[in-house]
Amino acid sequence: MVWSGSWVAERLGVEIVGDGELRELLGLALRRNPKRAHLLVSRVLGKHVPQYPSVVYGAGFELGRQVRDLLGEAGARHAVVLGYAETATGLGHAVADGLGTAPYLHSTRRPVAGVARAGGFEESHSHATSHLLLPEDPDLLAGDAGGTDRAGSAAASGPAGTSDPADSADAVLVLVDDEFSTGNTVLNTIRALHERYPRNRYVIVALVDMRSPADRGRLAEFAAEIGARVDLVARNSGTVRLPDGVLEKGQALVAAEEEAQGSAPGAGTAAPQPASGAARPCTRVDLRWPAGVPDGGRHGFTPEHRARLEAALPAMADRIAAALEGGVPEGGGAPAGGGVRRVLVLGFEELMYAPLRLGTALEDRLGAEVRYSTTTRSPVLAVDDPGYAIRTRLVFPAHDDPADGPGDRYAYNVAGAGFDAVVAVVDSIADTPELHAPDGLLARLAPHTAQVLLAVVPSYTPTPTPTPASPQHPAPIPASTPAEAIPEAAGRPAPSAAPVPSYAPDRQEEPRMLPEPLRGPAFSSYAPDEVGWLLQDLSDTELEAPTEEREEAIQSGGAHYAESLPVEYQPSDAYQDLFKAALDLSAVRIARAVGAVTETVLAERGPRPVLVSLARAGTPVGVLMRRWARHRHGVDLPHYAVSIVRGRGIDANALRWLAAHHNPADVVFVDGWTGKGAITRELAAAIAEFEEADGAEGFNSEIAVLADPGGCVRTYGTREDFLIPSACLNSTVSGLISRTVLRSDLVGPDDFHGAKFYRELAGSDVSGHFLDTIADRFAEVADAVDADAKELLTADRAPTWEGWAAVERISEEYGIHDVNLVKPGVGETTRVLLRRVPWKILAKRGAGADLEHIRLLAEQRGVPVEEVDALPYTCVGLIHPKYTRGATGADGKAVESK
Repeated sequence: MVWSGSWVAERLGVEIVGDGELRELLGLALRRNPKRAHLLVSRVLGKHVPQYPSVVYGAGFELGRQVRDLLGEAGARHAVVLGYAETATGLGHAVADGLGTAPYLHSTRRPVAGVARAGGFEESHSHATSHLLLPEDPDLLAGDAGGTDRAGSAAASGPAGTSDPADSADAVLVLVDDEFSTGNTVLNTIRALHERYPRNRYVIVALVDMRSPADRGRLAEFAAEIGARVDLVARNSGTVRLPDGVLEKGQALVAAEEEAQGSAPGAGTAAPQPASGAARPCTRVDLRWPAGVPDGGRHGFTPEHRARLEAALPAMADRIAAALEGGVPEGGGAPAGGGVRRVLVLGFEELMYAPLRLGTALEDRLGAEVRYSTTTRSPVLAVDDPGYAIRTRLVFPAHDDPADGPGDRYAYNVAGAGFDAVVAVVDSIADTPELHAPDGLLARLAPHTAQVLLAVVPSYTPTPTPTPASPQHPAPIPASTPAEAIPEAAGRPAPSAAPVPSYAPDRQEEPRMLPEPLRGPAFSSYAPDEVGWLLQDLSDTELEAPTEEREEAIQSGGAHYAESLPVEYQPSDAYQDLFKAALDLSAVRIARAVGAVTETVLAERGPRPVLVSLARAGTPVGVLMRRWARHRHGVDLPHYAVSIVRGRGIDANALRWLAAHHNPADVVFVDGWTGKGAITRELAAAIAEFEEADGAEGFNSEIAVLADPGGCVRTYGTREDFLIPSACLNSTVSGLISRTVLRSDLVGPDDFHGAKFYRELAGSDVSGHFLDTIADRFAEVADAVDADAKELLTADRAPTWEGWAAVERISEEYGIHDVNLVKPGVGETTRVLLRRVPWKILAKRGAGADLEHIRLLAEQRGVPVEEVDALPYTCVGLIHPKYTRGATGADGKAVESK
């Protein structure tokens, strides 16, 4: 029999080495992924390869029994099982069943409004990295860190072994993934959870342990680091040997195969349609899913839920069988005919357990071969070769309104597999028009089978606890739902004359989810892992207005500055040369400030803060802070960019997204520099208003900045007012992203603030050059940063607000009488010259190279530069205080107000 990994092994030199069963368990495929080209394809997981449901369920259940033997009866009673989305949600659930009494939770990539986040983590090698933990019971993950002394002990154990009596007092956390490859994801999860819910013992469970020899020693080191026992249970073990350059070779091979198949990148291949047998329309099966039983472990699944589901499975399987050709009548019995000989139960992404158990029940009720697999988000190359694990794939659009926006989804090894019927099982959130569309999943299945059935499991949403301050508002139920099908659990009183049924309605409405962050290269020229933009893309909207028109409208009160964009300034050759010279001159100073502010944040807000930069000036700084943390400490910090608008506050929807995906207490707001402190005050007021309105708590409104010349914050890299070259340019040093936009006709109540991506300016983009130039100096400034951080952490860093006092004085002294028209500091003065109508520039007497670009811009725009003494900043830009278009000379240059 040909091994289903031979095609990849022969072409790339990839080897799987391990115990005798390993090749029967695993095949190989290739995928488009910038971090890992190969994919281990399990034959018993039920994701990519259709398998007997009893085999899939049995593999997980047996692992659960091994964990039970390891922990002992008493230890098993205190265990909690956590599975990983999307691949291991069903496997983890089966492990929990094998333990017998363990509650189950799986991570999810689907945010759910109104459910508090209990944790989250990143999966570095995955195509979709962010995981959320959303238990209905907030105490589900609570640990029990007292009572035993086994700090640092670790074992890589199989089915053998029992615990000593002391172990039974622990609330053991059992983490389940399909494979344990490097161990990074699982260990990072344990580290993150251990900080919030410490416990004495963890058990890692996987179908295969494929760690390299170098990775195997890390488990004991990790256990010693956190002071807990960490065991490993795996069905099989081995390792993957990868030759040098395999990632690049794999990517080239994928591209060549796609070209040969005539498919575009990301598209898929499918087996030809059957020559005979016309496709039939989809038949909907009413499962009568038991009311109150969750569709899976997204919010937790208890032993009580399991008992109720087990009791309901036979009747639900009978309803499916009755709908199949040659099936069985309601109530069971032998198949009526031989028309259906091969059936596939097809689950949906994270919804793996419910269709798996329906499949196992159907195996018992149907005299036909039953197989099981699920759809997936993961794009994998399909090659119709016996030595390749993914022979065919069907491609269809996402049909559950995913938080990260529309995209392709896949069903592997279904087309051409000879199934007489396919039972597609989805949750009610995914039962959308997209599912039933001409290019949707059901239509893609139809040509490859004689019959398509659709079974919908109602999506379970925890009922929020009513409080006097926040009364419960039940979710609406479609008007088409009959009254007798609405259970008490839906939050509506049942008619007194009709009994409440024991099954849930087929459809349940849920609040609209916020989209996932935008990332490069689709939005911005930054790499996708550098920053996620919590913005909406307005690139196709005309928003630019001439500077003079904008200034007149803003000062007259006719418009807010965030309702339009200035025309992007295109620097002259002389100015670009000045930027490059300024960058070379200040790179060391900036690298040192980046290191100092990052070390301060890690020491006071760590160990894994979530960086949230204020778009757009804060974004390059946030990227650099993230790079410093990775360079110096080997940690990848999440980084997002959000919009804040003076006079309008911060984007509340962005805060809601952050609160749903991260602990608000971990969020650190980042900006480039302070001027007079207006944004600092704006953020503090906006956070207070948000927490009062939304009832969310935990955000710290302090800002971490690179430079704080105004004395407005307590977390900074320096308080010197010097040239930060990213202030010299606009979008071309900020990932080609515009200023943010907030306009009522473009930004609705459920939308993020907007911004534009100036793709057309790619030829002038220096964003990467700016970042790389500074990051290249990190090693050079390491010792100086250590000294700076030590001094900062012991210093009195209380804000002095010296800058605000200076701005008020200047406003009155120059007859402006509006602090918003006084822009202190090199960065703000640069913005005045680039975006506003400047009146004059105040320069600190004796200021040198930091002002060369200011003097050049002022000369180009005909703006006088006045040298003054006793200025706390290097320079201050004054916006024309009485601006109309008549306040410029005939040549368009600014003139002084009379």
